[in-house]
Amino acid sequence: MRNIILWFCILGYSTSQAQTEPIQADRPDQTETPAIVPKGMFQVETGFTFQKNDENSTSISVPTVLWKYGVNENFELRLITEFISEKIDGEKKSGLTPVLVGLKVKLCDEKGIIPKTSFIGHIGLPNAASSGYKSDFVAPEFRFTMQHTLSDKISIGYNLGCEWDGMTPETTFVYTLTTGYSISKKLGCYAELFGFAPEKDKPNHNFDAGLTYLINNNFMVDLSSGIGITDNAPEHYFAFGFSFRI
Repeated sequence: MRNIILWFCILGYSTSQAQTEPIQADRPDQTETPAIVPKGMFQVETGFTFQKNDENSTSISVPTVLWKYGVNENFELRLITEFISEKIDGEKKSGLTPVLVGLKVKLCDEKGIIPKTSFIGHIGLPNAASSGYKSDFVAPEFRFTMQHTLSDKISIGYNLGCEWDGMTPETTFVYTLTTGYSISKKLGCYAELFGFAPEKDKPNHNFDAGLTYLINNNFMVDLSSGIGITDNAPEHYFAFGFSFRI
């Protein structure tokens, strides 16, 4: 415990020295930000999630981690790892889900009605996972992430994209829509709608909301929760996490 406290003290000091804009993270909402990690900086976004899918199924992410590196002002490299523990009909299963490698590319800055826009792409590696979670095929996913600034305190973000699960060739369409509000320079909140529309199944829609707190320009903590709107969506989830860059 003493070593963990010391690590956070060192991290908090070192990150506070960097004269950069406040950190922008892809968590805790489902809407990815178009912002690129500053050149030469390494950013980590991690969190723990409890989700109740239905009466017989729950899952816990312990944790999910997004690793990011800013190559230049228009490009970042990305790696996603997730360790998950599931309980389905009384049976427990846990392990590492397929690792995703990818990138984010800045497409344009905000100008008038044109939103700030970036492209995000990942590929899930079928064998880079625990035995119980390996997939049959490479699993790609992509999103166009867009953002409008309405005022100094309010912004709107939205994503459109597709993903594949690595088990079938069927496409799942993804959408998100979020509104962010700056309560103060350090405290922010958001409310969001998001959903998934499988090619051969009914779409599911969800609502979530959360808070973020900026400890310093390079360290942020978050808390969020969501519920399913449609019958086929997960019942609810709770999440907390933090993001930092060095």
